[in-house]
Formats: sequence, structure tokens, C-alpha cells
Amino acid sequence: MTTTLDVNDVTIAYRTAGVAGNPPAVLLHGLGDSAADWDTVLPDLAATHFVYAVDLRGHGASSHPGKYSFELMRDDVLAFLDAAGIPPCLLIGHSMGGTVAALLAIEAPHRVTHLVLEDSSVPRPGSLPRPPLPTPAEPAPFDFAAVNQIRAQLNDPDPAWWQALASLRVPTLIISGAESAIPHELLADSADRIPDAVLVSVTAGHNVHVEQPTAFVTEIHRFLHPA
Repeated sequence: MTTTLDVNDVTIAYRTAGVAGNPPAVLLHGLGDSAADWDTVLPDLAATHFVYAVDLRGHGASSHPGKYSFELMRDDVLAFLDAAGIPPCLLIGHSMGGTVAALLAIEAPHRVTHLVLEDSSVPRPGSLPRPPLPTPAEPAPFDFAAVNQIRAQLNDPDPAWWQALASLRVPTLIISGAESAIPHELLADSADRIPDAVLVSVTAGHNVHVEQPTAFVTEIHRFLHPA
């Protein structure tokens, strides 16, 4: 079931799963996806956490305002945490959602107990060149305007984001897809910069949670409950 909250002049849609009272987990999807993209791992995550799977602005059942950036999405999620009354949480982000999650943890570390970045980090200048894409002939299931606005930020990111990783004070797990086009050295360098970070590699492409859901959840549980 999808629920909505109005924050920052947009409507944010989200789905929940699990037992109320369990530790909260918030899931942020990648560009062009939605909360439904987490269905492969939602039952396993919901066994231990009360999960909120969010549709970021421009995606799923959330508003399509036409204006998009990593910072706007970060601020939407922070406002969503407030509006939903979510205490400090496990924050998991894939791809674009991982960048949003990292920026949120940098901005408000007190809102995050643990951070999981799936094949993602903040972009480093020159590391993720993404030329603009033509508008598709057929309507997309999300607001396609988000694509080139986000790609523009990947092409020319704020250098302060990369510098801020060194001050990120949240335990962080970076899950790299060994067969992904995302540069592994970017993720390795990110893990080196973050003071309390662990980097693991899973034999998968960019969508680790879809291609290797069991391994994805296993790595998260291992991170949360080290031997």
C-alpha cells in the first residue's frame, strides 16, 4: 500500500513493510526507478526492520515538479523523516539514491545510524561524465526531466561533496557491483575517505539488490552485526 506526505511543496509517496517498533530503515532508489524496485529485498529487510521505501521526487507516485537536483532530493528526504516521525535510521541508497543518502548523512548525521551505498557515492569532479540524453519518443514512467538535470550534476559536481566524505561520521557500507560500469576505484577511494567505512564487492552489475538479492542482504546484516 502506498501512502503520501506533503513536504517542501511536493508530495512524497512511500511504502512500508515490517513490524512497527523494529529499527527503521529508509530505502532510496536510483534514477528512473521507484520504491517498487526494492521488492527483491524488501521481505528480507522487513524481517528485521520497519522499512520505508520512498519514491523520490519525479518518480513513482511522488510529485513531478520538473525541478530536480541531489540537494532537492536530500532536503525532501530530510523533511520526510521529520513528517513521518522517523527516528535515526538505517539509510540505504542505490545509484542516484545513494548520492542523496550520502549527502543527507553528511548534512544530518544524527538522523542516520548506518549508511549503505549500493554501487554509489558522491560524484568526484571528472569521475562520472554523463552527456545529456535526448527525450524519448514514448512517455517514460517517471519525469524524464530528472535525467538530464541529474546527469548535469554528475558532469559538474560540487567539489565540496567529495571533500565532505572525510568528515562523514556515520558507519558506512559501500557495496560495489564487480561487473558494474561505475568505476570501482571511485568507490574504493570513497571508502578510504570516509572514516568508518567498509567496502565489499559482489559479483553483479549496477543493480546488486536485483541481481544478487541474497548477497546484498547478507552483506548488510554482516555490516550491522559484525562478528
